[in-house]
Amino acid sequence: MALTAACNTGTSQGRTPQVTDSFWTQWRDRYLAPEGRVVDTGNGRISHSEGQSYGLILALRAGDREAFERIAKWTQETLGRQDMALHSWRYDPRQSVPVSDPNNATDGDLVIAWALALGGERWSQPAWLERAAQIRAAIRAHCVVQRFGRSLLLPGIVGFDQPGQVTLNPSYFVWPALDHFAKMDGASAWGAVIRDAEAVTRLSRFGTHGLPCDWVVVTGKDDVAPAPDKPPRFSYDAIRIPLYAVIGGRAALVQPVAQWWRSCLAQQRPIPAFIDVVTGEEANYALSSGGAAIASRLVGGPAPAVLDTDYFSASLQMLARL
Repeated sequence: MALTAACNTGTSQGRTPQVTDSFWTQWRDRYLAPEGRVVDTGNGRISHSEGQSYGLILALRAGDREAFERIAKWTQETLGRQDMALHSWRYDPRQSVPVSDPNNATDGDLVIAWALALGGERWSQPAWLERAAQIRAAIRAHCVVQRFGRSLLLPGIVGFDQPGQVTLNPSYFVWPALDHFAKMDGASAWGAVIRDAEAVTRLSRFGTHGLPCDWVVVTGKDDVAPAPDKPPRFSYDAIRIPLYAVIGGRAALVQPVAQWWRSCLAQQRPIPAFIDVVTGEEANYALSSGGAAIASRLVGGPAPAVLDTDYFSASLQMLARL
C-alpha cells in the first residue's frame, strides 16, 4: 500500500518533513479549522467522527504531524465518550449542546484507531498507540454482535440490532483498518469479523448488475437484502465499498461494480452518481470527482486532476489516493 510506504518514511532525528502534497494542503486549508476540527462545509459546517478520521489518515499520509496532532487532540477531547473509548458521531456548532447524541459511527472509530496506531508507530507516540488499542477493544466489545452464526460489525452501538434482523452498512467495512487490527491483536480477535464482513459484502449483490446498496438487513446467515426503510441505491454511502476494497486488496469483492462501471465507460456515457439496485433507475447526473477518483482507482484511467470544492467529494478524492 502506498499509505504504508508513506507512513514508513520517517525523518531523521525527529524533524518534521516539509509537506509538499498540494492536494493535502488544499484539503487541509479548506476543511481543517485551527483547533483541529474537520468541517463539513456542505452540511451546515458540522463535524463528525468520520470526518475527523479522514483528517487523521490523510494528515498521516502527507506526513503532516502538526495537523495530525491537532485533529487527534480535538477528536478525543470533544467527541471522545467518557464511558468507553469510542466517539460520539456528530458535533454541531449551531446547537446549544454541540455533542447531543452519544451514539457512535463505527467507521469513524475504525479509521481513528487505525490512524492513531500508524501515527503512534511513525512518530513514536505511546499515547496514540494506547488510545488505538483502547478503541479497538471498545469496538470489539460494543460494536460486534453474534447473530445468525456470524460476527457482525454494527454501524453504531444503538439502533441497528433489532429483533430478527441486523441493519448493516457495508461501506463501514474499512478493510485496511480491519487488517491492521488483526495484525495488532491477532486473528482470534478479528478473523471472524473480517470473514463475515467479506461474506456480507458478497451477499450484498442485488439487481441486474449485482451491485451493493447503502444499507442492508441481515435476517439469516445467508439472508441479506436492501434495508426496507431506505432507498435501495448504490449511492453516496456504498461508493466507499469499492474504495475500501481496492485499498484493502480485495478488488475481487467488488468485481460487479467494476464490471458495471466499465460497461458505462464502454458505452461512452458518464457513470451515474447512483443507481437503484431494484428498479435500475439511474441518477441523471454523473459521479462526483470523488466518485470518479474511486472509479479510476478500481478500473483504471485518469483520476480528476483538480481537487473538488465539495467537502465529501474532495475527501473521497483524497482517500482514493491512499
